[in-house]
Amino acid sequence: MVDSRVARDEGTRQLADPRAMRALAHPLRVSLMELLLREGPLTATQAALLLDDSPGNLSWHFQTLAKYGFVEEAGGGRGRARPWRLVSAGTSFSSTDGDADKAQAATALERLFHQRADDGVQQWIAERHTYPDGWAAAGFATDALTYLTPTELQELGERVSELFLSFSERSLDRRKRPADSRPVHLVAFGHPLTPTPSGN
Repeated sequence: MVDSRVARDEGTRQLADPRAMRALAHPLRVSLMELLLREGPLTATQAALLLDDSPGNLSWHFQTLAKYGFVEEAGGGRGRARPWRLVSAGTSFSSTDGDADKAQAATALERLFHQRADDGVQQWIAERHTYPDGWAAAGFATDALTYLTPTELQELGERVSELFLSFSERSLDRRKRPADSRPVHLVAFGHPLTPTPSGN
């Protein structure tokens, strides 16, 4: 019998192993993880139809993700007919502990996530006129330049994350999604800028 839960653990997995970071730092694997979050358990054949790829290739990527603890079998199938699901609902990582190998792997993974976010924004800009009334106006982008301490920047990031997470149960349980909802990618980042010669 297939376990229909999107993820076994509704929490966030903290990545510490550079090998796991490098395994995840592949565009198709990140797409698979996002697809499982959106659709729930999928077989390689089902995922292949949605991602326009071959079942054999996606089966191999599912097995690689499983090797590093990102996905697991959801039961109820064999071979390429095995459904897969997420182990954890989210993933986080850091490269600030002084480990050079970990920093390199985390940098590659972070670059991939930022590239995917940028690609998504560019696609939205190109296609927003095709969305039903209300959606084009609802999409937003905001930015600001201000002056913060490291502690304030960290606290701001935590507050934004909490706001995003307040909607996370909708990804994990389809019954909690409002009838007129659609998948929405929320992205936020804050980083220091190189000071001008005068120090500003």
